Amino acid sequence: MSKVIVITGASSGIGEATAKTLAKAGNKVVLAARRQDRLEALVADIQAAGGEAIYVLADVSKLEENKKIAQAALDTYGRIDVWVNNAGLMPLSEFSKGLVEEWDRMIDVNLKGTLYGIDAALPTMRSQESGQFVNVASLSAHQAGATTGVYAATKFGVWAASESLRQEEAMAQSNVRVTVISPGAVDTELPQHASDAAVKENLAGFYAALAIPAEEVARSIQFAIDTPENTSINEIIIRPTAQTL
Repeated sequence: MSKVIVITGASSGIGEATAKTLAKAGNKVVLAARRQDRLEALVADIQAAGGEAIYVLADVSKLEENKKIAQAALDTYGRIDVWVNNAGLMPLSEFSKGLVEEWDRMIDVNLKGTLYGIDAALPTMRSQESGQFVNVASLSAHQAGATTGVYAATKFGVWAASESLRQEEAMAQSNVRVTVISPGAVDTELPQHASDAAVKENLAGFYAALAIPAEEVARSIQFAIDTPENTSINEIIIRPTAQTL
């Protein structure tokens, strides 16, 4: 059955690949991001292939803009079946560099953006007595290391919030499912976010050697969504076969 699926961070990488994959499967996709030209091109591609899509310009670090996304989905399609919290930033650096503005932006987008997405969509899902959140975390939700401290903290926060939400909705018998997707090295724009030149160079080499296509993550998201509603895929960790950490 066709579902109405909201995807944040849809203008590139995992979000773009997921939009194309889910639209090709017959779902209606509501695409949110900040780059209008990329969103317009993506919607045109999906529609040219026979799919249904709309876009919403939005900054997920603002609660009211998440609510705007939700309202656009309801106004156009009448429901929200899945909300994919995918928008994220990864400007890695050592704490000693003191790049506090980058820390703040990661917290605002990666963690608060996910929480705001939950707040925007959960009332509708509870009213429908069905729905699913797919929250994109990272391998860094499970491990931290040099330069990944703040990023890992935000992604562990996504994982922790997702698990709490899962338990709450199970207790409420709301039929709202929660899935965490934790990718390793994936071919996206994330490695380009680092302003620290040495970190950026190291990431570029690491990703060039290992990264898997974003479409592989999209297939994992599709699998979790297509699983029958009496079964919840709570977490998928996906990484290149050759990636050790």
